[in-house]
Amino acid sequence: MQSLRVLGTALVFAAFGIGLLSAWLWMRSTADWKDHLTRSYIAGAILYESLRSGAPAPAGIAVTRLPEPEQALAGAGDFARLADIPQPALITNVSIMADSSDRLSGALLTLAIISDDLRYRVAELTTHEGQTAPETLGKLTRMLASYCSEPIVFARMGDAPWVRIDGTAVWGCNAAPRDLRLVAAIAGLVALFAFATVVLDTSARFADFAKKLRSRRRLGGPDSYETKGPEELREIVDAVNSYLETEREQLAKRAIVLSGISHDLGTPATRLRLRTALIVDSELREKLEADIDRMTGMIESVLTYTRAELNAETPRQLSLAALVEALVADYQDTGSPVEFRRAEPVIVQGGRSVFMSRQGHGTLPDERRVIVTARPVSLQRAVSNLIDNALKYGRRATVELETDADTATVTVEDEGSDYSAEDVERLLAPFQRGDNTQSISGYGLGLTIVATVASLHGGALAFETGAKGLRARLTIQRR
Repeated sequence: MQSLRVLGTALVFAAFGIGLLSAWLWMRSTADWKDHLTRSYIAGAILYESLRSGAPAPAGIAVTRLPEPEQALAGAGDFARLADIPQPALITNVSIMADSSDRLSGALLTLAIISDDLRYRVAELTTHEGQTAPETLGKLTRMLASYCSEPIVFARMGDAPWVRIDGTAVWGCNAAPRDLRLVAAIAGLVALFAFATVVLDTSARFADFAKKLRSRRRLGGPDSYETKGPEELREIVDAVNSYLETEREQLAKRAIVLSGISHDLGTPATRLRLRTALIVDSELREKLEADIDRMTGMIESVLTYTRAELNAETPRQLSLAALVEALVADYQDTGSPVEFRRAEPVIVQGGRSVFMSRQGHGTLPDERRVIVTARPVSLQRAVSNLIDNALKYGRRATVELETDADTATVTVEDEGSDYSAEDVERLLAPFQRGDNTQSISGYGLGLTIVATVASLHGGALAFETGAKGLRARLTIQRR
């Protein structure tokens, strides 16, 4: 596909051209029909004068006197028995009073219009004050011309003999011009749908690529993207691929450097432990060992945080309820005061029945399989960090699981914590610790890792004051 500039310019000119063509066809057909109806009107007005005075009929109209045997049938209104009458014979009777200024004042023009497919709605003919008889007949012939039919007209002026009028060359179906208004409308609609398809398809390609980028952090994605579409979209995709490659290289280098530091520090840390063990002063030996443990623990924490940022784990579908219950069971096996609190069943009130006046009620089924698309190892680490924090700063941890159609929330509440929600939210930054750093072990990266994992899953980490202590709410997207 070419660039949007070329495509947009082509669409604009094509729309303008097709619009002009459709408008020209519409106006041309409208003008042709107007001329056709005007000619029919003029022919009808002249025909009246021909019937009144015996003057020649207008061009395209033949007036023939009925033979004597058919005069009686026409006078009796039995037109269906006349020769060359279509069957079925649908008859429309019309009477036109002559003008008062005419020398045959009071003469009545009687018409019988015979068709095999319709009766004409002569009652819908408009009249105005002072309308003459020729005008009335002209409006009638214009009505005949507005239908695609081949009517046969019989007429009698006053007491004159009946005549047969053949005007199909003027108001018949073959005399009508080609009506291209339907073609113009169809052409316009086809062009509209074609242009809309191109525009929607192009915008859908951009929207699809944007959706892939938005969900990449949460659901993962390929190392590079390929797409079809306009030149501008391909340029955007190339730029994104270049950025992703650069970002992967930077994160990989960061991980390599930290892994190298951790590996290189392993040997001197081991020598330090051996030399520390030779120190006779027990108090000094314990302090040095504690410093070594803190140093190695801090490096491992940084590596864990970096792995979370690398986002190397592939997302997959899993049961969040099973993961949380298994994690709580592991803590309980070690004697830790951790409890999994199940959600209360949802009670649904029923309607009243004709057989009982009391409303019924029921409970929704307890859904154990809370299916989410997530990274199981990262998610387990995040929940473990929240439980560890609850045990560090409180006496016990209570874990709950809440779900709706779009999100799932793991809630961990401690008991007896002195921290408020505002205090803990300030500790989300890396290496930020509270005031009790001397009595509580840690490196200030636990909550940072949890917040990073929540962001990877399209969610967030929030805190609130619970009934017994501080509540941490880890929310993730289910899909």
